[in-house]
Parts: sequence; structure tokens; C-alpha cells
Amino acid sequence: MIGVFGGSGFYEFLEDVEEVRVDTPFGAPSAAIRVGDIQGQRVAFLPRHGDKHQFPPHQVNFRANVWAMRETGVRRIIGPCACGSLQPDLHPGTFVIADQFVDRTSARADTFYEDRTVHVSAADPYCPELREILADEAEALGIEVRRSGTVVVIQGPRFSTRAESRWFSAMGWTVVNMTQYPEAWLARELELCYATVALVTDYDVGLQEMPHIEPVSAEAAFRVFADNLARLRDLLFRAIPRIGPQPEDGCASALTSAIVH
Repeated sequence: MIGVFGGSGFYEFLEDVEEVRVDTPFGAPSAAIRVGDIQGQRVAFLPRHGDKHQFPPHQVNFRANVWAMRETGVRRIIGPCACGSLQPDLHPGTFVIADQFVDRTSARADTFYEDRTVHVSAADPYCPELREILADEAEALGIEVRRSGTVVVIQGPRFSTRAESRWFSAMGWTVVNMTQYPEAWLARELELCYATVALVTDYDVGLQEMPHIEPVSAEAAFRVFADNLARLRDLLFRAIPRIGPQPEDGCASALTSAIVH
């Protein structure tokens, strides 16, 4: 089964679904999981912010969400998200298939292993096979897509200051977001494959080359996301039937190579 986490403005995905409620050791997930079918492929969908966007980024129960996906039978996850551009040549409406993240969050519950020491490699946190499928299918649909990029994850719920944004841009990072960490990382800790489609909704405020940029608003970001929602759905409906069973890759064997005490 393939899992899909819905992001800001992405609350419904499948029709004719069965609702599955999962109890987890980490509390309740953001919503019931909806299980349906895309061209014979079973798909589980969960809106990470809840059905009514009631959970802001810093209060999403990421551990419960990822754990519930695994309990439902998911082994491979796609986590679309909204993001801001940190580079002047990366325009709103572009899709970024990130290959790296930088964690700038604080005090988030970001491991399943609080009772023992488990060091899992984070060198390449996104599944390369899922990334390739998503990028290939985006190109086939004529969507402007970046096949790689670094997402810097901030705590939220506030947006960045201009100084912070200039720093992120100067570091060469690609986009800024509030939910990729620890979601992507927790999937790796459970040996699940994970990839994101980061949809650029705005230019972040610190782009020095573009002094006319105004501070981003949540309303404007949601509007751009909504305008591109059909393209995102088309991409997922095209990519998901191509996704096979989880191979014996670095995602599936993450704990095998981990240092455990």
C-alpha cells in the first residue's frame, strides 16, 4: 500500500474510500486514514494538519501519523507540501523533488526510540526510487520541476524574518517549509520509503536579488497551492500506479546498519 500525506489545502484525495482509525503508542493521528484505489494500487491518505487544518505545523503529531500509516500496511509514502522559494530562479508553481533537508525546528518529538539509543544514518533522507518516479512523471505532464533540492524546515507557525531568509538563501538551500521534519525522518526510522513533492507557493522574503518581494501571507500561499492542486493530483494519479513494492534498499534496511545501544 502507498501512503499519501496531504498538506496545506490538500484535504481530500480519493473517492469511494474506507475510513480506518488507528490507535498508536504516540496518541491519535491527525485524522482517520482513508483507504482507496488508484488503477489497482491501494492507497492510504491522511491530511497531516487534520480534516479542518486544525493542527498548525508545530503541533502535528508526526509520530502518530507515520506510525498509523505503517500499521495500515503502508511501506512507501509520498508527502506533498507547500514551500517558499529561496532562490530567485525558482518560481511559484514549480515542483521540487527534494533530496535533502536541513532541520531548524525545536522541541519536536522526532524519534520513535526514546527508551534506547538508535543512530540511523540520515545521509540521504529521501527515497531515490520514489524521487525518480515523481520527477519523471512531472516532466511527462509538462510540469516545471526541479529533480533535487534542499528544504530547510523551520519551526513555525511564524514565517521567517528577512535576516533568516537571507541566511537560508545564502547557504544555497532551495526552499523553506514547516512540516518536512520530522515527517520524512520518522519514516526512515520505521524503514519506510519517503519522498516529497514540494510545491513552491511564493518567494521567501529575504531574496536580496528581488527587493520588491513583499512578506508572504498564509492566504496568498494557500491560494497558489489551490491553483496548482489539480496538477498535483494529476501527478500523484500518474506516479502512484508506477510504484512497486518496497525494494531491499537503504530505506528498508535503515535499522540494519544503525548503531543500537
